[in-house]
Amino acid sequence: MTLRFALLGAGRIGHVHAKAVAGNPDASLVAVADAFPDAANKLIASYGGARRSIDDIAAARDIDAVLICTPTNTHADLIEKFARSGKAIFCEKPIDLSVARVKSCLDVVATENATLMIGFNRRFDPHFLAMKAAIDQGKIGEIEMINIISRDPGAPPPSYIESSGGIFKDMSIHDFDMARFLLGEEIETVIASASVLVDPAIGKLGDYDSANVILTTASGKQCAISNSRRASYGYDQRIEVHGSKGLVSAENQREFGIEIATADGYTKPPLFDFFMTRYLAAYAAEISAFVAHLSDKTSASPSGADGLKALIIAEAVLLSVKEGRAVKIGEIGGKAK
Repeated sequence: MTLRFALLGAGRIGHVHAKAVAGNPDASLVAVADAFPDAANKLIASYGGARRSIDDIAAARDIDAVLICTPTNTHADLIEKFARSGKAIFCEKPIDLSVARVKSCLDVVATENATLMIGFNRRFDPHFLAMKAAIDQGKIGEIEMINIISRDPGAPPPSYIESSGGIFKDMSIHDFDMARFLLGEEIETVIASASVLVDPAIGKLGDYDSANVILTTASGKQCAISNSRRASYGYDQRIEVHGSKGLVSAENQREFGIEIATADGYTKPPLFDFFMTRYLAAYAAEISAFVAHLSDKTSASPSGADGLKALIIAEAVLLSVKEGRAVKIGEIGGKAK
């Protein structure tokens, strides 16, 4: 059975997901909704479908699932709308910037018994999945410490910063989810430090561009995260997991995995310089996983609860930065279910 999708939001991430649907033999793109007709038509010309309104998509009988790629402040309302209309839902992170709003949204999802998957694409990166497999197979023993380095090539414009929720809810939230995914335990305490070293305009908006975070579980396992909005050498994405019997690491990726040696020394090709190229395979894999969940009628993962837990960590980290102290996760609106 081919699953019929509607895409909400024809921006750059919408194009990534539309490409993934078009490339999946068990899925088809039926409809596209966007506030800007030209954007929708451009995407349709590349990947198919027809332009429809959000209300028409909600009422449609020829659509099984929706991909929500609209601005963050629309996510929760759209999730509720399509949960009530009986559509399966894939939504880009975060569900909302407010913990309370996310909880109320997930209550609707539960009441309607709707399927909801959150777009934490890094869980589907083949390199990180191989790392996870090595951990689960016991090759490095019990996890003791994790180091995650995540640095963007450059900062987004101030207009984006204003609506994104800031570095912790927009950028670091991926790392918070990866920490939970790899540790296999919930975070109990966070402590963080953040600065404005890249662009003073970011600081004027009340945000940060350089941060270090330590997440600790109840058993004492730690994950140290280093974030920066500036990496002059490319998109820096590395993870190292240290265990009782050894270590597993995932290094930076390049378009070509070669090394050149001459009398002048050793050189390698540059790193990928954008998340949409570095994680292209991960985006395709997460849509394939969503299709598989729907076909097999299994629980979607990452779930809405995963989205909530990552947001609660982000809130705790922000509080730690503002108050200069360690913060218990339970301080942030209670623990996620």
